[in-house]
Amino acid sequence: MIGLDTNVLARYYVEDKQDAEAGRQHEAARRLIESGRPLMVCKTVILEFEWVLRGYYGFAPDEITTVLRHLLALPHVTIEDRVTVEQALSHCDAGIDLADALHHASYRTCASMASFDDRKFARRAKKLGLAPAVIVPTQKISGES
Repeated sequence: MIGLDTNVLARYYVEDKQDAEAGRQHEAARRLIESGRPLMVCKTVILEFEWVLRGYYGFAPDEITTVLRHLLALPHVTIEDRVTVEQALSHCDAGIDLADALHHASYRTCASMASFDDRKFARRAKKLGLAPAVIVPTQKISGES
């Protein structure tokens, strides 16, 4: 099995026709990913890959989830903690950014998750009824006196 780095995924999914070296890397990434050889992508690479697509290449959230779903659909690619990544992508569909969604999905066995990101994350998670609940530490924590 071969573990893939973020830059291999970026070269595969984003073809830079302006740069000759990037073009060669795109072709090498394409040959590797389409070879059918057993490959693996860890959660940290998925998180970094989303950041690269969004921050560097300017992909929209729906374009990013389309790319990530394509990656997850490749039968020869193992995704670390696939259930967590799939749950995070479903939360992305509901408007939560991937980093928050991945963190939240990773805490699915916890009673709650604490975050100071009230406006973009905690309120949205509450509105969606996500479990575990996202709490803001300045609020009274359940069970405290």
